[in-house]
Amino acid sequence: MAENQENIESANAAEAPRADTSRANRSQKVGTVASDKMQKTVVVRVDRLVRHRKYRRYVRKTSKFMAHDELGATVGDKVRIVETRPLSARKRWRVVEIVQKAAK
Repeated sequence: MAENQENIESANAAEAPRADTSRANRSQKVGTVASDKMQKTVVVRVDRLVRHRKYRRYVRKTSKFMAHDELGATVGDKVRIVETRPLSARKRWRVVEIVQKAAK
């Protein structure tokens, strides 16, 4: 009887889900700071080239993202942003690094 109890306990321990510390890769983008007029928030402009379906030429598309900035990026800086949890109504990105400072 005691052997069965030990076998059951060891089986339950083996089947118990363990805490997985790995996290999915978060989306990253590189863009230029378009505005830094808010406190700890910058607007980052990300450009990409998309091929036109009919004319087969490349068209430049622009997206703007609001990002949380603890590093102090200024207008014209090239920054890397990473996706994060919602920080406010429109802010879901965070500045990870300043890739290149703007020429002053």
